[in-house]
Amino acid sequence: MEENNKNTAVSQAAPAKAERSENHGRPTNGGNRRGGFNRNNRRGGRSFRPEEKLYEEKVVKISRVSKTVKGGKRMRFTALVVIGDGKGKYGYGLGKSIEVPEAIKKAIASARKNLFKVQITKNGSITHPVMGRFGATKVFLKPAPEGTGLIAGGAVRAILELAGVKNVYSKIYGSRTQTTAVKATVDGLTQLKTYDEILTKRYGKTLGEAKK
Repeated sequence: MEENNKNTAVSQAAPAKAERSENHGRPTNGGNRRGGFNRNNRRGGRSFRPEEKLYEEKVVKISRVSKTVKGGKRMRFTALVVIGDGKGKYGYGLGKSIEVPEAIKKAIASARKNLFKVQITKNGSITHPVMGRFGATKVFLKPAPEGTGLIAGGAVRAILELAGVKNVYSKIYGSRTQTTAVKATVDGLTQLKTYDEILTKRYGKTLGEAKK
């Protein structure tokens, strides 16, 4: 009688042992070893956050270029991209590739290495009138009162918007090619000086020292 009870106990324990061996000793309740459910198991225990975007991007121009070689024509795309944070920091870049998305990606990477800073007044304008030049293009920029808006178009408007300038008058003279217009606008913005810089250059004093 005792032998029969032992045999039945062994036979009942055998399936449980086999089930445990198939699961490699892991619990079958869908959770961790303590009995709780860990939501981070699907991601390997890591929490991911979306990367913060520092600069706004705008594609100004995409052109198709070709190069004639011995085997035929090689087609490529060139992208001109302008970036800015809306707080005075801006930049531009050119990228070339066989595909358009890759050309834009290269242009953005080039723009991040080619950044500039402009001083913006309280009413969202520039400090004084300036004329930017590049090649056959001239861009005239003039301060405007608050509420005027951006009196500009095309490539000039794109770079002023992303730089954070809100009120300005502008005029393009000569060639209106978008690439040269962007470079002429950058040349004009880099010529801008603040009141303190002009005082220091003329009299060797800052605004605080001049008031004393």
